[in-house]
Amino acid sequence: MEKDLTQGKPARVLLRFALPVIGGNLFQLFYTLADSVIVGRTLGADALAAVGSTSIIIYLVLCFIQGFTGGFGICLGQRFGAKDQAGMERSVRISWALSLFFTLVLTVLCCLLAHPILRWMQTPEAIYEAAYDYMFVILLGTGATIFYNMISNMLRALGDSRTPVIFLVASSLGNVALDILFIVPLRMGVAGAAWATVLSQLISAVLCTIVGVRNYPVMRQRLSSFRMNRMEWRQETAAHLKVGFPMGFQMSVMCIGQLAMQAAVNALGPSAIAGYTAATKVDQFSVLMNNALGIAAANYVAQNYGAKLYGRIREGVRAALIQLTTANVLMAALMLVCRRQVVSLFIDAPTAAVVEYAMGYLVAVAPFYPLLGFLLIYRSAEQSMGDSRSPFMACMIELVVRIAATTFLSRLIGYTGICLASPLAWLGAILLLIPVYYRRMWFLTRGA
Repeated sequence: MEKDLTQGKPARVLLRFALPVIGGNLFQLFYTLADSVIVGRTLGADALAAVGSTSIIIYLVLCFIQGFTGGFGICLGQRFGAKDQAGMERSVRISWALSLFFTLVLTVLCCLLAHPILRWMQTPEAIYEAAYDYMFVILLGTGATIFYNMISNMLRALGDSRTPVIFLVASSLGNVALDILFIVPLRMGVAGAAWATVLSQLISAVLCTIVGVRNYPVMRQRLSSFRMNRMEWRQETAAHLKVGFPMGFQMSVMCIGQLAMQAAVNALGPSAIAGYTAATKVDQFSVLMNNALGIAAANYVAQNYGAKLYGRIREGVRAALIQLTTANVLMAALMLVCRRQVVSLFIDAPTAAVVEYAMGYLVAVAPFYPLLGFLLIYRSAEQSMGDSRSPFMACMIELVVRIAATTFLSRLIGYTGICLASPLAWLGAILLLIPVYYRRMWFLTRGA
């Protein structure tokens, strides 16, 4: 069932790999959309604002998880491309061990820091208690998120982008049913929506792990197989952390800038938070589509880099850029045309202020979706070729630009300045990554 991404036409291989990932990402987004729609329509705008005010914190943790488990997948993918069976088995072992370690550390840290973070973000008193309840439950379930992402990235590294989607679809439907059960008849409030999300992700992680272990011999690890000598543990841990930790840290750094944006929006009051939340929830359709092709490009480049097919990497990156730019232009047009209807998806009879805030965000951000696509493709390609320095520098540029734009533009042009911080951050990172990528490809293909 393993799929070799070093064979076939790059454009077709990438698209066939990316389509299930897009489906999976859309259903993952369905988790949070279901929470927001059900919460907003049953509990009201303040409850939606409570969920929205914590979403960036939850997204920060998710970004780190996706980053470091994605790094483990790159290590496995490179060894798969090089046909290194023993190396693949060691990669699977160390990925399980490191994921367990990060589960313990992140769960404890996140739960302990929940109150200080909410206060730093200037969460309004009217929604503070509900915001804390929702965030604490989601962070308590960090382990489910880690293990689902780990097993998904392993499967994708082996060329299987379909299996994770199958169980994500089922758990997404279960999430909707649990949302309704916990919020309406059981009256658990926003905490009920959080518990529905955690339980659904846990089910998805367990089922995906069972099928992955059953179908892929390399993933069948007994306790005795973890008895590597001390030198092997050190080497494998260092190799995986060298790729995984910088990727997790980089993705978290990006979210720190978004935290600053959320804090600036929180200071504007519940109407701004509700409108911003509605717009960013819909905006995630574009973000997740871009992430899906970024994941496809990362696994494609990792396998071909392991196989030393450098010319094929260049062809694949070019094809990914064309596909993603086309999708982003269409997505931007759809967002702009339907911008007024966005809020009504989440809130019954929204106020004029909430609608204006939502529309303002989409008008400022949607036209720049192609920039996000370029950023994710070039960054994924560099990371999959073992370059952690350039993507990290790009993330730091993105962080600085995002915070600076939020701070200074918000004073000049208000809420619109906060919204424009993201496109400006994408542009700053791209200006570094593009020349770095083409310089690397020139050196790699010069002797090919």
